[in-house]
Amino acid sequence: MPKMIFVNLPVADLGKATGFYEAIGFEKNPMFSNDVASAMVWSDTIHVMLLSHDFYSTFTTKEIADTKKVSAALICLSRDSRADVDAITEQAIAAGGRETRDRQDMGFMYGRAFDDLDGHTFEVMFMDMEAAMAAGPHADAAA
Repeated sequence: MPKMIFVNLPVADLGKATGFYEAIGFEKNPMFSNDVASAMVWSDTIHVMLLSHDFYSTFTTKEIADTKKVSAALICLSRDSRADVDAITEQAIAAGGRETRDRQDMGFMYGRAFDDLDGHTFEVMFMDMEAAMAAGPHADAAA
């Protein structure tokens, strides 16, 4: 079995959050979804679990961060082209998300960022590996 990642996110409105993620290209896996959680599939190895606040609270004793006010994590998604970066960002905005910063264009790497409905920040990037290798090491290239 390949290594997988499951990003668990607390959401205020499970139905609206599920719709948002479907609008930007995730697929809901009904086998692991119910009235308190939506299993959203990005790829065979990357899944986002949207959890109602009450259900999320059963996994931690910590207060749930209000990610509309504070940053709790930056989740980076790779895309196959600059156009794909633009497309998912525009889909996120159309679905109620908010672009959080200007485009970053470093020549070999291109990225944009958006918040989902609950303020969770996603950075979306495309990297031209051939151009990056030709350019050599870049200390300032962290996404």
